[in-house]
Amino acid sequence: MLSSAICSRVLARALRGGGTFAEIFFEDTRSFGMTLRSGRIENAAVSRPRGAGIRIYDGLRSIYVYTCDVTEQGLLRAADRAAAAVTDTRGTGRDVVLHEKTFDSIHPVKTPVLSVDAQRRADVLRAADSAARAVSDRITQVTCGLLAREQHVLIANSEGLYTGDTRTYTRLTCSAIASDGAENQTGTDNPGALMGFELFEDRVDPAACGRKAAKTAVTMLDAPYVQAGEMPVVIAGGFGGVIFHEACGHSLEATSVEPGMSEFAGKLGKQIAAPCVTAIDDGTMPNEWGSENIDDEGTPTTRLVLIENGVLRNYMIDRLNGLKMGMAPTGSGRRESYAYAPTSRMRNTFIAPGSDDEAEMIRTMGDGLYAAQMGGGSVNPATGEFNFAVQEGYLVRDGRITTPVRGASLIGRGSEILMRIDRVGKEMTMGQGMCGSLSGSVPTNVGQPTIRVSRLTVGGK
Repeated sequence: MLSSAICSRVLARALRGGGTFAEIFFEDTRSFGMTLRSGRIENAAVSRPRGAGIRIYDGLRSIYVYTCDVTEQGLLRAADRAAAAVTDTRGTGRDVVLHEKTFDSIHPVKTPVLSVDAQRRADVLRAADSAARAVSDRITQVTCGLLAREQHVLIANSEGLYTGDTRTYTRLTCSAIASDGAENQTGTDNPGALMGFELFEDRVDPAACGRKAAKTAVTMLDAPYVQAGEMPVVIAGGFGGVIFHEACGHSLEATSVEPGMSEFAGKLGKQIAAPCVTAIDDGTMPNEWGSENIDDEGTPTTRLVLIENGVLRNYMIDRLNGLKMGMAPTGSGRRESYAYAPTSRMRNTFIAPGSDDEAEMIRTMGDGLYAAQMGGGSVNPATGEFNFAVQEGYLVRDGRITTPVRGASLIGRGSEILMRIDRVGKEMTMGQGMCGSLSGSVPTNVGQPTIRVSRLTVGGK
């Protein structure tokens, strides 16, 4: 790691030509990946990204330079390159005195993945693979992966902050393909956490992961195509939360709000959702996939109520956009690596549990769609318009779940879906994913209880 003395000299060098703020983000990461495909281990590799980024505020403009040369001379050269782009000469030529700040970790790790022998790591993949293949003889291919990352970061800035954090991520991925000779269908399950190898002792059963992926693929293989139309939709918990994450969450990040490119800009304190909706972005949940002790700007992580009983209470704010908006950062400044400048990002984002009975949601909805698992999709944060695939869906007829259907997609606007939620279940579950934005791809949790949307456009045949 970089000493405070080196950081002080680099920060002073960055500011010698002007600028009002300078920051160093140093990263030393060990990443491991192992893949099993068609019953065979195809690769097992360790990589070690290591480098630093230097950021300077030039008024309300940010200048960012990164390098993999983390010697003092390499960092000074990067500081010179960043300083050469500064036009604001306020604050020229000042020394930087750093004060170390430590944080207690709320995400303990028992067993780093790389401390476990290769056979035990491979056994996790084989258990998932065997369970998936046992579901049906129509499962033609199974691909499983074990991903682990131990990221050490150090953050120092010209306001005197000198701090760091360690994040340990572990994830199992499983994809199963079912085929009838003419068509293929795919099912997936990809659980993970801010934990070590104990993930497979405390939270995740690899065999259950494989079975879940395979059952989805087989179920959808026999399913007819859904008929398009507007109808009530019940969306199951867990990864169903991707709807809120994409259709609404990105529109609540300061990255979109500050330039006015969000449908929710300027609406703090206003009703934007049904009264049964409370939505939270929480980076403090112990050992959760999207959690941290501090964000990538050194701000302590927080539990942020975004929407309370339908009323917009907060945005997710990073340091620079907070400066532009005149608002305090919320511990939401995140980045994929030292190669990216940070911006406001989600962490563990979910609709909070409500008080409604899931069976009653179905029983009283008439005819509609039950979305058991969501797939990928797209959204325009400025308008809130979205389109998401349903990975596993079922028709509901006269208040009863009947046949599986495929080819369904959910289409609408974030502001509309929030106001049309009329039921929120009692048990919230979460799903893990990687979210891409201006600052790269970062681990995020999406979650919700089972919810009902009174009216939503379902795309299909």
